[in-house]
Amino acid sequence: MQKLSLIIPAAGSGVRLGSDIPKPFIEIGGKTILEITLSRFIHLPNLIQVVVACSVELQPKVQQLKSSLPEKVEFVVVKGGDERQVSIYNALHKVSDEAEIVAIHDAVRPFIKTTLIQNCCKVASEVGGAVIGIPAKDTIKKVDKTGKVTATPNRSDLWQAQTPQIFRKKILIEAYRSAMDSGFMGTDDASLVENVGGLVQMVKGDQENFKITYPIDLEMAKLILAKES
Repeated sequence: MQKLSLIIPAAGSGVRLGSDIPKPFIEIGGKTILEITLSRFIHLPNLIQVVVACSVELQPKVQQLKSSLPEKVEFVVVKGGDERQVSIYNALHKVSDEAEIVAIHDAVRPFIKTTLIQNCCKVASEVGGAVIGIPAKDTIKKVDKTGKVTATPNRSDLWQAQTPQIFRKKILIEAYRSAMDSGFMGTDDASLVENVGGLVQMVKGDQENFKITYPIDLEMAKLILAKES
């Protein structure tokens, strides 16, 4: 399996969940969400590096995570940006020369299964890009600025993209350089790769790989963690 570098954008921006603590650093069961997320990756045999992008004030706290990693895994902390895309662009400058594929994973998706990561790595190595996702379960409506429905896409063609999103290093770096040079802002990493003609394949994930965004998500996370322990 190709050597893997993992990028986790954890700049600490975004909605707080009832406190001043950035979401990745909220504790569940004695561990931060970021620690739980990282634990899903650290035993991958092909993982050689972890790069975390965060705000300057959070860097000392993030540095403490190094002790949880195997000695063979390099740990790098870089300054995050105001936008997720900028954080990942900064992190890409620190990706190991030895890495062949790069995974980008949300800091607050702590329940990704290791088997799914491995499947995604395999597909990315074969075709160039792979994204974990699930088929849309609700009908999706396209609306205009006034809220008027303008179209109802066929749900059978629609998937909800999750992370990790994994790519061959060369195409991912090319995609980010092109986006930054042209001012293109994508909705996810795959959209940047698609923008430069890269091939991306969807890998079916599961519902537990949700992103902790709202207070109800945090309560669900507590239940899942309690079930696992």
